[in-house]
Amino acid sequence: MLLKHASYPFSPFARMPELPEVEITVRSIAPIISGQTVVDFRSHHRKLRRPIPANLATQLIGQTVRHVFRRAKYIIIDFDHGSLIVHLGMSGSLRLIAGATSDIPPRKKHDHLEWFFSNGILLRYHDPRRFGLCVWTTSPPLTHALFARLGPEPFDERLTAEQLQISFSRRSIAIKNALMDAAIIVGVGNIYANEALFRAGIHPETPACQLRRARVSRLLAAIRATLNDALAAGGSSLRDYVHTDGEEGWFQLQTFVYGRSGESCRKCGTLIRTIRQSGRATYYCARCQK
Repeated sequence: MLLKHASYPFSPFARMPELPEVEITVRSIAPIISGQTVVDFRSHHRKLRRPIPANLATQLIGQTVRHVFRRAKYIIIDFDHGSLIVHLGMSGSLRLIAGATSDIPPRKKHDHLEWFFSNGILLRYHDPRRFGLCVWTTSPPLTHALFARLGPEPFDERLTAEQLQISFSRRSIAIKNALMDAAIIVGVGNIYANEALFRAGIHPETPACQLRRARVSRLLAAIRATLNDALAAGGSSLRDYVHTDGEEGWFQLQTFVYGRSGESCRKCGTLIRTIRQSGRATYYCARCQK
């Protein structure tokens, strides 16, 4: 459903959109803007993580969207003569708005970018913290430096437990931190790393290099199952993330450990514990995760 009016819900948790949220965004906008021509582009704030190119409107107006896809947490919008690479940063979201120009809801304070399409659709980029980015490239998009050090996608069928174990074997860091290293595997953010480790029965402080093949195989399956469940639930809305129609995701309501410090484990009843790893909260069950 396309928005007639935009709203910006708030909750007390801060978390950037992760792979499921970005994938849902791509699935939402792709069928709406693919094949459509940009008739206008407006930049209301040029200072995101990187400055918005001053000539971006000239590059975009008159261009037709050919393909929309995702790599890691980046959204790539392909045109005939170049590509936009968009990252939602810590708090960004894209909103689809339908209706005549006179019916478009007023732009909010943090609506920084607007794309107007030939089918009457407006796509707005909203980002309170302005840590996202929008980059234009005329080279094949995946050759951009932003993608140079990224590891494999978790759903890539070519990614095997053997390959993942080899990557882990080179790291003495805790497995929780290894899962969040995009050079090893992309898209496993904090909430999903917590949940996957619980499902695999692995303590988050276990050194990555100590995991044997069987446990890595179980972990890879848990990562995929967790991300699939998150996609089915519409992602997780903890502070800023909402769908392109303004609706929230609901995965955060069914987590086993994330955000449940002091509550009973859904599996064994033990109280969920919390520690800090690399500045991020880690939740786990001491009985279920060894």
